[in-house]
Amino acid sequence: MNIETLADADAVARAGAAFIAAEARTAVEARGRFVMAISGGSTPWKMLRALAYEPLPWSGVHVVQIDERVAPAGDAERNLTHLRESLLTHSPITAEQVHAMPVESADLDAASEAYALTLREIAGSPAVLDLAHLGLGRDGHTASLVPGDPVLYVTNADVAISSIYQGRRRMTLTYPILNRSRRILWLVTGHEKAEMLTRLYEGDVTIPAGRISRGQSVVLADREATARLRPQVSGS
Repeated sequence: MNIETLADADAVARAGAAFIAAEARTAVEARGRFVMAISGGSTPWKMLRALAYEPLPWSGVHVVQIDERVAPAGDAERNLTHLRESLLTHSPITAEQVHAMPVESADLDAASEAYALTLREIAGSPAVLDLAHLGLGRDGHTASLVPGDPVLYVTNADVAISSIYQGRRRMTLTYPILNRSRRILWLVTGHEKAEMLTRLYEGDVTIPAGRISRGQSVVLADREATARLRPQVSGS
């Protein structure tokens, strides 16, 4: 696992956008398509805003969601709301290229199966994401794979429904599909993430994030998040 230290969250967002843009150009040239899965968070929204202005082969880009809160359309807590504001309104990508998790469905189990089918349709069978962007929670969660949730043990489905976490149930991608990703990009910022970033770097599988495949992982983090790691990691 390679970790690069940058000055602050803005620098992390810009570096993340540049990283994704490079991966997208390579994927489209090689396979005609780039499928990226996006998590939520303030730094990722900055990253997507920066990505919108990168020179990309946008017609070959597809965006899917890592996870989503079960909430009404347009809700401020929905990742999709911010994804649209950050990327759709500023880039040439069309609404049809952004594949929203169907969390408004009355039957969430059936909806998760439907989303898994969508993933297979755009990313092959089994679905292989070109890039999965992940964040790191203070409790060691990533996506909506949170400590103690039964969804941590799902091995036979790429999409599942979590228990209530911070007041909401969530639809989430599971370990199988995340660990099949060609590239995994972590964005980690803030001093409150320093302990968990250290545990992630050390391969601590007792936290949910620690069970994500390391071989294809790149971490972009700010100085506060890597404070306990330096000088073990690269800086810029």
